[in-house]
This record gives sequence, C-alpha cells and structure tokens, in this order.
Amino acid sequence: MIRQTNITSKKAIELEKRFGAHNYHPLPVVLERGDGVYVWDTEGKKYYDFLAAYSAVNQGHCHPRIQKTLTDQAGQLTLTSRAFHSNMLGHYEKYLCEFFGYDKLLPMNTGAEGVETALKICRKWGHEKKGIEPENAKIIVAENNFHGRTITVISFSTSPESYRHFGPHTPGFEIVPFNDANAISDLLESDPQIAGVMLEPIQGEAGVIVPDDGYLQEVRDLCDKHDALFIDDEIQTGLGRTGRMLAADHEDVRPDIVILGKALSGGMYPVSAVLADDNIMEVINPGEHGSTYGGNPLGCAIAMTALDVIIDEDLEENATEMGKIFRQEMEQMVDQHDILQLVRGKGLMNAIEINDDEESSAAWDLCMEFKKHGLLAKPTHGNKIRFTPPLIITEEQLRDSLEIIRQSLENF
Repeated sequence: MIRQTNITSKKAIELEKRFGAHNYHPLPVVLERGDGVYVWDTEGKKYYDFLAAYSAVNQGHCHPRIQKTLTDQAGQLTLTSRAFHSNMLGHYEKYLCEFFGYDKLLPMNTGAEGVETALKICRKWGHEKKGIEPENAKIIVAENNFHGRTITVISFSTSPESYRHFGPHTPGFEIVPFNDANAISDLLESDPQIAGVMLEPIQGEAGVIVPDDGYLQEVRDLCDKHDALFIDDEIQTGLGRTGRMLAADHEDVRPDIVILGKALSGGMYPVSAVLADDNIMEVINPGEHGSTYGGNPLGCAIAMTALDVIIDEDLEENATEMGKIFRQEMEQMVDQHDILQLVRGKGLMNAIEINDDEESSAAWDLCMEFKKHGLLAKPTHGNKIRFTPPLIITEEQLRDSLEIIRQSLENF
C-alpha cells in the first residue's frame, strides 16, 4: 500500500533536512503527483515540469503504457540476479541491439554504472586488442564534462565541487577542451597508450553546450586513424531528447560504444545499457563485470515499452519542432531583456545563460520566479538555466510555458 503522509511542503523539507544527507540543493517545492508534462505539489499547485528529471522522463510522467508494463511485470517476476537466465533479458538485448545496430548489450542500472562499464571495457580492449601495456591505458575526456558521481568519474571532472577532497583520484585520463578536435588529435598523435575518447555529444550539466557541426565526425575519424574507441555518453542527450534518437545521429556518426540511461525507462525504474560490437564487448568474460540488478526482468520489460513509446508517439519529431519554437521565442526574449545573454540548444534540450557571473544568485532567483508562476526549472553552473520538458509537450502547452517565462522575466 502507498504510504499517504498528507504532509505539508514545509514539513517534508524539514524532514529531508533533518534525516537526509545534504548532497542536493533542490528548489523549495515538494512534489507528490505527476501526469504528462505536469507535476503537483503537496498543496495541490500545478506546474509545468521543465527539467523532466534531467531528461529521464522524456515520455512524460506516469505514462500509462509504461506504468502498465511495470505493474504487469511486477506481478510476474522482478529479479533473478544474473545467476540464472530470465525470459525477458534476451528479448530486451535483441530489441536494443537491433534497433541501435550493435552486436551486444551489457545491462546495468544507473547512468554512472553505464559510464564505469564503458570505461572498463575500453581499458580492457586497449590492453588486449590494441596492445597497450597492462594498467597503462588512458582515455581522453572533455573539460566541463559530467558523466556521474563515482570516484573514477569525478577523477576527470573539472568542477571543483565534484572532485575536491574526494582524493586520491583515479589516474588514466587526459582532459582536453570540449569542441576542440585538434587537442584530441595532438594527444592521439603523441601518446600510443590512449585507448579511447569519451564525450557527451552535447554537454548538459555545463549548460547545454552544443559543439560545432562536424566535431563528432572529426572525433570519429581521429579514433579510426589512431585505433582508439569513441565512447558516446548519450545518457542525457539520447532517446529523442535532441530531435534524433541519439545526438550523434545528427552527424550520422556511429560510436564504438554507446551509453544509455535515464529515459531508457521513462522515469519508472533505474535502467542503463552499454552497446558495442562483438570485437569490443568480447573482452568482458564471466566474473569480470556485472550487477545483481543489471538486466533484471522488471527493468527489461519497462525499457522495451519506454522505447516503444518514443517510437510510436514520434517524440523525436516533436522534440525537433517544439525545440525550434522554443528557441525562436526565447531569442526574442534575449533581445528584450538585458538579464538574458543567450539561448542555445538542440531539440528540446535547451538553456539560457544569465548576463551575470557564475557566483551570482540571479539564475536561482529567476527559477524561483518561474516557480511562482507555475513552471519548474533548475540552474546549472551558477548562471545557466536548463529547459528540458517531457518530449510529449504540445505546442499549446509550450506556448503557455513560454508565456510564464515571459511574464516571470518582466516581473523579475
């Protein structure tokens, strides 16, 4: 039975502050219900959700098809561990491999686990296939990246709040500027120990930083030239968010390793996956990597339905069209309001940059103004605000949301 607390927002926030670790700084809103593009707080106020759980809820809150799959499978079988086979795992692996065009899938649960999995595969491939000396494989990453919060991942973060005082850090990473293929080329030319390059095709946490057209193709070509793996972290950018199933599809680039997560379950359950071809995935043998929950029947069933929804409801196309409208309208607001510096994005992954430094509270204060008028968004990197609504948003809902943003700016 669902525990009904009938709690006020104030009391809920007090309980979290008292009993929870202070590892987040959320907006002061307490949500208890969601449906489509909307969420409601404990006092019954309705909001447009323009974060969508960092793009995990691309299909909208509590999508009825995904919800039905969850309840049906939960009554059948939820977990076997990988000590045994299940009737769902092979179907799930076949579906995703055939859809994305890869030979093999390694199932995990969270985005960070997916990243760790890809890094392990790349290092082992580097030793066993490229001939890099054992324990010496290196991987190139980009400045201002965000790939998760594990010790290894924060070891190559350039954000002090992510890595400070968590050392000693994991070695084996080379950091280059994002959107700089020449820097990657220089490292690949000079260091034969490099096994791969891992990038977000659009940097989300950094403020939706979209690279130049052709950048991903240059990276692909460089990896081919120097026998290195191109690892594409599509955890936040993938599954329709940018108007294509993968953000790398905008350049028709095929990465060696693709990492999926977040919207892979439509927000119903933690599911992540790593895709690669046989010549790469075969370096992982029994006992070398895994997860008790990875590939569990419940997660497999949910993920297949979540992907079905993206395809059947043509959410890629909707993200493209709604994204164009959003940026056109926001660019007009940038011209009208000195506080706004620029808008950028692709599909329904967009951000505005506030005309102030990263230490300013202006972005937070503006998000509080949005909240007052019924729209939820969250600052990132101090002076940037991301706008990533569910991909099911209609034009009417989008224009209503834009009117809230416009009104909030005028009040602000």
